[in-house]
Amino acid sequence: MLRDRSREPEAEALRAEILERTRAYFRAAYEPRTFVADQDPVPVSGRHFDERELVALVDASLDFWLTSGRYAARFEKEFAAWFGVRECVLVNSGSSANLCAVMALTAPELGPRRLLPGDEVITAAAGFPTTVNPIVQAGCIPVFVDSELRTYNADLTQFERARSPKTKAVIIAHTLGNPYDPEAVRTFCRTHGLWMIEDTCDAVGATWNGQQVGTFGDLATVSFYPAHHLTMGEGGAVMMRSPLLRKIVESFRDWGRDCWCAPGKENTCGKRFDWQLGELPHGYDHKYTYTHLGYNLKLTDMQAAVGVAQLEKVDDFIARRRQNAERLAERLAGVSWLGLPREAPGGSSSWFGFPLRVLPDAPIERNALVQRLEERKIGTRLLFAGNLVRQPAYAGVPLRIAGELPNADTIMNDVFWVGTFPGLGDAEIDFIAQAIVEAGQRSAALRS
Repeated sequence: MLRDRSREPEAEALRAEILERTRAYFRAAYEPRTFVADQDPVPVSGRHFDERELVALVDASLDFWLTSGRYAARFEKEFAAWFGVRECVLVNSGSSANLCAVMALTAPELGPRRLLPGDEVITAAAGFPTTVNPIVQAGCIPVFVDSELRTYNADLTQFERARSPKTKAVIIAHTLGNPYDPEAVRTFCRTHGLWMIEDTCDAVGATWNGQQVGTFGDLATVSFYPAHHLTMGEGGAVMMRSPLLRKIVESFRDWGRDCWCAPGKENTCGKRFDWQLGELPHGYDHKYTYTHLGYNLKLTDMQAAVGVAQLEKVDDFIARRRQNAERLAERLAGVSWLGLPREAPGGSSSWFGFPLRVLPDAPIERNALVQRLEERKIGTRLLFAGNLVRQPAYAGVPLRIAGELPNADTIMNDVFWVGTFPGLGDAEIDFIAQAIVEAGQRSAALRS
């Protein structure tokens, strides 16, 4: 057993020296790039960092605290304050955040409102699979609605058609950082006694009438994957105002245990050996008492340390994403065969990416355009799974479709997106637009 001397003067002096050398290493190892078109890649996303992230990561590693610790606690507090909610629970990915959020609603503590197998949850057909997968994993039935074109968000006019006596919740994402009307969804949910989960994994910093999206529902989820608005490498969070929901989410994250002690703590409740739950004997160790069928979805303190450094810059990151999207929109405004995205009145987007729809009269098909851009080292992505009900993973999965899904099919066939992340400067953004225009011109010339 080693004795911890990390806070003694000699160790502290060495830590300071190591961190200063880490700053010097960053300056020696990384430098800004001058972009060269058709030579340098233009990725759709990527980590954007400086010496602060590297110093925080090394600082956390010197603690050798290999699970969540001081940086995780600091991030949860600071991010909740920035986000505008009371509670933040860190997990190891945005997908895990969705899993914890949905599974939390199955908890017996929620009484008749808890999700039970066979209950229905309204969601969007055009989106990312791990928004939907937790519904299935909870034994519930996803009810798919179509999406709008231009915003690519769920068509909220279909919600009444989607609702049935079995409906218990709604979970939909703000697509690519472009917000839907969360006030309307909240009103719908409150009117019918439904839970509302906002998937804001792609929408950190987006607002509706000046209010942060993710603060309208009962729960919100966030991702910190490198592609997202701020990164921990891997990581995610569940946000909420309710202390009860926080306790339940933490339980599902932490093996399903009833105990809420942080790692390394032993008796936060003051009655560790004085509980009686279920059919366990009185006094059974609270640290090993389980009230939910949970998982281990914690992240490490080293990841959280990167997040703390990123959080200092998140407002600048969001502003740059918006600037890049505005510049793309200006450069492509005259391209008649492209459908540009639209913000709904009241919404202010925090663009995860910039979606484009190749219209039916275009001189080039979507797949050919994407291939041409990739040949010029411009990264592209489709709008995630397109129409989820056509994905092989959902063959045989019990589900229900509200009406038809023609727009989800259009998104699947004709839509793609390009990057807006802060690592892209004006030169890269202009090159993306130029390459799109030239691809159309080239294809039109070949047809004539």
